[in-house]
Parts: sequence; structure tokens; C-alpha cells
Amino acid sequence: MRILFVCLGNICRSPTAHGVFRQMAADAGLDVVVDGAGTGAWHIGNPPDRRATLMAATRGYDLSDLRARQVSARDFTDFDLILAMDNNNLQDLRQMAPTGAGAKLKLFMDYAPNNPHREVPDPYYNDGFDVVLDMIEQASAGLIIEIKSSNSTS
Repeated sequence: MRILFVCLGNICRSPTAHGVFRQMAADAGLDVVVDGAGTGAWHIGNPPDRRATLMAATRGYDLSDLRARQVSARDFTDFDLILAMDNNNLQDLRQMAPTGAGAKLKLFMDYAPNNPHREVPDPYYNDGFDVVLDMIEQASAGLIIEIKSSNSTS
């Protein structure tokens, strides 16, 4: 399974999701390929936001190797699942998707059904990195359960 996490600039939410899910999936013994990207191009090549990196590190997640990139047309065939952090990015992904692309597009929070919030808020301006990390951990746990369940039935 190949999973791409997407937010606007690929410096806060999607790299956090990338790092958290990568670690949780490894701990669960899952063989997955994980990446992150942004729908915008402002931060290409930059590391994750310092605040995201520090908050992730407090819980044992390492984001230091990640660098921002923009979603490409090839992502829609290279990945099985593309998970948007919010509805705006999901809409942008739907508009960017080439005709006939095989990737399934969903909101990441679809995997956290017990959380009333359907979108991961952008913490860039409000410094809500701890709340975002909580949400990402919940959705990651749900996604792992989903993958394990689908692997056991195939």
C-alpha cells in the first residue's frame, strides 16, 4: 500500500501525518510506503515547520528527513490512497487528478470516526500543533486498523 498525505504547503499537517503514520505503521508491522505533498508550491524543498517538528519530537516522531514538495500528476497513479487534511485540499486534488487515475481520494479524518472534526485544522497561524498531532494520531490509528482489516480479508 502506498499512501500520500496532502495539505496546502506540506510544512505542517502533511509532514506531521507522514512522520506519525510512518512510525505507527512500522510499529504495527505494516509494509507501507508513505509520503507527503502540498497542493501549493510555496515551500518546495523546505523542512517541516519548526513548531511541527518540535511537537512531533515530544511524542517520539522524527520529521527531520522530510522536505516539502508539491503534488504532481504522477502521484495519482503512484499512490493507492491520497489523504487530504481538509475539504479545500480534497477539492483541489479532485481538480488536479488526471482522468482515469487510480488513487482513492479521501479526507484523512475519515479514519477517526469518533472525532467530531472532519478536517485537520491548519496550525500555521494559530499554533495548534498539539491539537493537530492528537488528531493525526487518532486518524493514523484508524487507518492502521483499516489496512490490517483489509489485509486479513484479501
